[in-house]
Amino acid sequence: MNYISPWYYLLLLGLMVLYYIFPRKIRWSVLLAGSLAFLYLVCSKKQCLVVGLAAAAAYCFGILIEKAEGERKKLFLTLGILVSAGPLFLSWCNSLILTRILEGGLPLIIPVGLSFYSLQLIAYLTDVGRGKIQSQKNPFKFLLFVTFFPQIVQGPIPRYDVLEQSLYRGNRFDFDKIFRSILLIMWGFFLKMMIADKAAVYVNTVFSDYKAYSGFLILLAGILYSLQLYTDFQACTTLSRGAAGLFGVTLGENFDHPYFALSIQDFWRRWHISLSTWLKDYVYIPLGGSRKGKVRRYINLVLTFLVSGIWHGAGLQFIFWGLLHAFYQIFGGLTRGIRDSFLALLGMEKDSLAWVCLRRAGTFFWVMLAWIIFRADSLRTGLGMIASIFTRWNGGDMVNDAVFACGLDIKDWNALALSLAVLACASFLQEKKICIRDWIISQHLLVRWTIYLTCILTIWIFGTYGFGFNAQDFIYGGF
Repeated sequence: MNYISPWYYLLLLGLMVLYYIFPRKIRWSVLLAGSLAFLYLVCSKKQCLVVGLAAAAAYCFGILIEKAEGERKKLFLTLGILVSAGPLFLSWCNSLILTRILEGGLPLIIPVGLSFYSLQLIAYLTDVGRGKIQSQKNPFKFLLFVTFFPQIVQGPIPRYDVLEQSLYRGNRFDFDKIFRSILLIMWGFFLKMMIADKAAVYVNTVFSDYKAYSGFLILLAGILYSLQLYTDFQACTTLSRGAAGLFGVTLGENFDHPYFALSIQDFWRRWHISLSTWLKDYVYIPLGGSRKGKVRRYINLVLTFLVSGIWHGAGLQFIFWGLLHAFYQIFGGLTRGIRDSFLALLGMEKDSLAWVCLRRAGTFFWVMLAWIIFRADSLRTGLGMIASIFTRWNGGDMVNDAVFACGLDIKDWNALALSLAVLACASFLQEKKICIRDWIISQHLLVRWTIYLTCILTIWIFGTYGFGFNAQDFIYGGF
């Protein structure tokens, strides 16, 4: 079962009925029961046990940290963080180091969502230690916070102080909020079925044997992977937000149109926001942030992106990817004066359309190159693919039918192109702070239902199915 499985939506429907039947004070118990049921269906018994032990340890350490003072508080906080991060660190060491020493590595038990709830627990314990929040005394409510099913697989990574009220208070039935949540779910299906899974066919074909393809086809694979990763991850978090909204629980936005970014720094303000803010609050700022001079700031950036790379996967390509983004930001800072001089030489304003488009295109290009490293099976393969883009260019592939020999026929390409156009238009309107859901809901009943049925039928007829319904379908479910 996962977020695009029919069984998942049967579970959602049943939980919704129970949630709004139960008295408001104990409605959170329905969410807990549903979360545990979901966890049981997607994990083995041993994996469920690991999640339960991690939650129990964090619960106990949270109380100890709150009651302790001075050095004892620091000791409990350190131990709590080590225990919470331990399974994630052990998994990383096993994949990167032990598999090279022992055939197959150690037989570790890795639950679904390990990377996400580990950071969730570390943030919770740190906030308790800072006095920002009070520890949760009810162990069952704390277990709900850890295992809340709409976000446990791929986030967004919630903060306790943000999620607490809407999770425990027992929300009233609000038809308007429920309908808005259903629209979010429809949008999530569109992103997943109409863009991410279609792009995946071409991407998987080229990345599986890049030496058989020209630089143009590899470049196109890099562009499509950038769009696939974005829409796949955005789809999952949108489905998560929609499912949570059915119960009146608000999960934060995890993306803010990252490919509209004007710089790499701006990109990281818009991409995977819950992780970016986590890294800023719990790694970059504690290291000193930008408070101790430019050199120290650059060192802190490198360390922060190194952590990001390690979190994403146990492979040299992930570490390189993280350090590459740190280099992008450092180089961007060092060359800001040169860019300003170049802009003045051209006689262009900083907010001119031409300069904005140029900056967006440049940012996307550098991000795309880094995504090729990220997606490749190894660092050597990723670097080889990037080298091929510049050394094995075949302009003829831009006009012949080579792209149709990579898994998608002309009908699939047309559907993908139209879907990307819809995404671009929607993103542009949202960037202008125009809420499309508000506009749809404000229309006449006949217009609204025409839109709903058109969307459903389009996804049903033209969407890409057949990749198997399990949690790993969503790319970030593997991190």
